[in-house]
Formats: sequence, C-alpha cells, structure tokens
Amino acid sequence: MEFGIIELLTLIGALGFFIYGMKVMSDGIQKVAGSKMRSILSKMTSTRFLGITTGFILTALLQSSSATTVMIVSFVNAGLLSLVESIGVIMGANIGTTITAWLISLLGFKVKISSIALPIIAFGFPMMFSSRSNIKAWAEVLIGFALLFMGLDELKESVPNLKENTEFLAFLSSYANMGVLSTILFIGVGTILTLVVQSSSAAMALTLVMCYEGYIPFELATAMVLGENIGTTITANLAALVGNVHAKRAARAHFIFNIFGVIWMIIALPFFIKMIDSYMTSYMNLSPLSSVGESVAVPIGLSIFHTTFNILNVLFLVWFIPLISRTVIRMQPSKGEIDEEFHLEHIGGGLMQTAELSVLEAKKEIIKFGEITTRLFNMIPKLIKETDNKKFDSLMKRIRKYEDITDKMEIEIADYLAKSAQGEMSDSASIKVRSMISIINDMERIGDICYQMSISIERKKEKKADFTNEATKSIENMLSEVQLSLNIMNNNLNSEYVQVSLTEASSAEININNIRNKLRKSYLRKIERGEMKIQTGMIYNNLIHSLEKIGDHIFNVSEAIVGDK
Repeated sequence: MEFGIIELLTLIGALGFFIYGMKVMSDGIQKVAGSKMRSILSKMTSTRFLGITTGFILTALLQSSSATTVMIVSFVNAGLLSLVESIGVIMGANIGTTITAWLISLLGFKVKISSIALPIIAFGFPMMFSSRSNIKAWAEVLIGFALLFMGLDELKESVPNLKENTEFLAFLSSYANMGVLSTILFIGVGTILTLVVQSSSAAMALTLVMCYEGYIPFELATAMVLGENIGTTITANLAALVGNVHAKRAARAHFIFNIFGVIWMIIALPFFIKMIDSYMTSYMNLSPLSSVGESVAVPIGLSIFHTTFNILNVLFLVWFIPLISRTVIRMQPSKGEIDEEFHLEHIGGGLMQTAELSVLEAKKEIIKFGEITTRLFNMIPKLIKETDNKKFDSLMKRIRKYEDITDKMEIEIADYLAKSAQGEMSDSASIKVRSMISIINDMERIGDICYQMSISIERKKEKKADFTNEATKSIENMLSEVQLSLNIMNNNLNSEYVQVSLTEASSAEININNIRNKLRKSYLRKIERGEMKIQTGMIYNNLIHSLEKIGDHIFNVSEAIVGDK
C-alpha cells in the first residue's frame, strides 16, 4: 500500500473525526449534568476514596480526564472542594479514562458500532431542534457517541497495512530489543503523540489500532500507553499556563502523580507484561504476545494493562495526597494576597469548560471584587484623619491604584461572562450572568466615587478647609453606616444567591439616606448662618452626596443578587 500525502491527510482527518465525536459527547454530558454536579461533588468527596470514586464515575461519563480536571478546578475556585479533595478526584479520573480503551476494545473491534451510528444520529438529530435545553444536550450525547465510533472506524481504515512492509517492521524490531532504552524511547513516542493530538483518549485509540493492525508489537504499545499518561499531564500544564493558581496546582498534582507511576512501571514492565500474558492465556485463551492479524487479544491486553497500572498507581499514592498537596502549593504559591498588583486569581483562560461552570468561577472572582472594593473604601476614613504629608500622599497613590484595579476587574470579568454566555446555559445560569454584570458595574462605580472622594479630601487639605468637630463626627458616622452596608453586601455575595434576602440591605440603605437628609439640612442651616465657609461647605456636601451614592450602588448589588435589578 502506498502511503502519500493524501493518505496522511486521511489519517489526520480520521483522528480529528474521532476527537470531535468525543468532544461533542463530553460537552453534551456536561450540559446534562452541569447544574447537578455541584451538589453531587460536595457530597461525594468527603473522604479520599469517595473522591477517587467520584473522579472515576465522572470521567467514565465524560470520556475525558482533561474535562474532569478542568471541572474540578472550577469547583476548587468556587470553594466547593479543597485542593486535597480535588487531588483524590483527579486520581479517580486517571482510572476513569481507561473506560475509553475498554469501549474501543470490546465494541470498536468486535461490534460494528459504526453500522448503527447513522440510526443513532437519526434518533438524536430531531432532538437538536427542541426548545428544551436538556433535550438538546441529550441529542449532543447521542450524536457525539455515534461520531466517536464512526471516527474510530475511519481510523482503522486509514492506518496503513504495514504487515507486508518488511523493511519498516525490521526498523521497528531493531528498536524493540534494547531493554529499558526501548521502553523509554516509546514512552517518549506516546508522550509526543498525546501532545500532537491533544487527547490521551485519542492517542490511546490510535495506539490500540496500530497494535491491532500489527503496526507495533504489544511490548512497545504498553510503553506508548505509559507515555500517553505523561502526555495528558503536559497538555494540562500547558493549558494551565494561562490559567489561575488553582489550575496550575491541579495540573502540577496530576503531573507528579502520573510521572511517579511511570517511573516505577518502567522497572516493573517486563514482569507486568508476562503477568498479563499469563493471565489472558490461562483464563481467556488469548495471548497478546503471540497474537497477530485480526485477534482481539492485543487491544484487550492493552486495556488490562492500562486499567491495572492506573489502579495500582492510585493505591500506592492515595496515602500521600496531603504530601502532594503541600508540594504543589510550594511549587505554585498564590499571588492573590499581593493586593497592590492586579490579578484575576480565580478566572483562567485556555481551559475547556461549560458555560454553567464558568459562572462558578466568575462568582468567586466577584466575591474578591467585593473585598477589594471594601478595602478601597476603608482607605477613605484613614485619608480624612491623616495629617502626615508623606503618609497622605502614599494613601492617595494606593487609592488611585485600587481604583485602577476595579476598572480592570470590571472589564475582564465582563469579558469572561460575555464569552461564557455564548455557550448554551440554563435559564438560572443566564439570570445569574445578567445579575453579575450588573453587580460588577455597581462595584466599579463605587471605586470611581471613592477616588472622587479622595480628590475632594486632597482639595480640602490643600485649601486648609478644616471641618468642625461636629462636621467631622457627622462624616465619620455616615462612613460607619456605609461600612456596615458594605459588610452586608459582602455577606450576600458569599451566600447562595437564591437564599439572599433584601431586609438587612434595605434597612442599611434607609439609614444612610436618613443620615444624608439630616446632614444636608444641617449643612444648609450652617451656610445660611455663616457658621461654615462656602468652600468648606461644598467639600462637606460633596462627601455626603458621594457616600449616599455609594450606599445606592451597594444596595443595587444586593438587588441584583436577589434578581430585583
């Protein structure tokens, strides 16, 4: 068989077909289960072994350990899982990803699934036009399943028949007898293959097909499977380069876990292969080492190897989860505490996830936005009292920097929410996105007003427009009420939106308005009586007005949380 550019493109296209089918099915399952996964995960990760079971089930459903890892990162960001719990789930995901190999081995080579793929698509296609989002998601699951096996069928047809190519087989055999060096070489091949196709499941499918067709011997295929375990972690680490600190930690934990497994398996591989061959010969009357041609012994043997390796690796390392957690935290410290610099700590790009899960990450970032806004406001009382010129100037610079941070946070969170809204999401998630956009707009306005207040205070200092003790106490009283209102806002942001009540926020808003009305009347009387200079009075009135406007925006945030705005 000639293998030219057209045949190469056909092989690449078949691989793309397979990966696309897997992605469609994975996305569909995430949409079906996305809204329920929060409660499921929070209940099923209380112990290490429950976490491993959860990761296994989740990945078996999604058919993608990468998708599971990204989802777990989202839940860590949302505060629903700790890093320790997430490592357990990632370990389970490694076992869950072996289900793909079993599906291909038991169905892809024995049953002609592709022959019923079109009827499956025919069943799922009308569901795509349903007005109900969950029915459309199920349609994606069915169509993705059909496309996956159609892609596998094309993959089998596209791989060249090399059994007749004695020169190539001789070339391969020259690298197959170098002991540990052969193993390391083909581990590298498996790693590169996974990086190229960007999917360990697709790389595994390609390895199964090549070994089944006699392209590579069983021993080298097992080494490639080990390489694919490393490759999938490198893919995750590359994706996490543009992700947040939690994404980086989860990716590092995944890498440490898999690389340790590969190291001990390199030493045990010859014994392991003989053990699998002995087991299959005794109980299944099949031998992956001696089989050629159309035998299904090779894919089944690889599936047994893949599953056993991942289960043993989990059993070895499950006791070291706290140590792995401490190690990755040291490797990837958080910069979130450095408040003088701008970072979005919880939102990260470059990682595949559903619109539903993006809302969770945005919520965590908005909680941080609320804390930063509160920190900015708390500088205003300090600025009013500060008499030292150097300290006053330093505070002014910090206020300007924080106001710049609030501007950037609003833009980046709004962009992130807009991108999330482009995907399909439930009605409740869509309402949350609209509420969040309103919330970040109000918090950015609070930052602007705080900066304007700092300018007024600076002008007061320059003009030596000192307030009387009574006026100063009045301002301090109003500042305290606004601080109380900000605390209520932050508590509401940290709560489940559906459980938030407006009672406290409304009471705080009324108090701020009443104080504003009282101080404004008092200010006007003092101006009329000549007890306050016009210039001092204007600054005093601006501060009162600004504080009342901040109170309005704080109340707007709580209104948006409950859905009244």
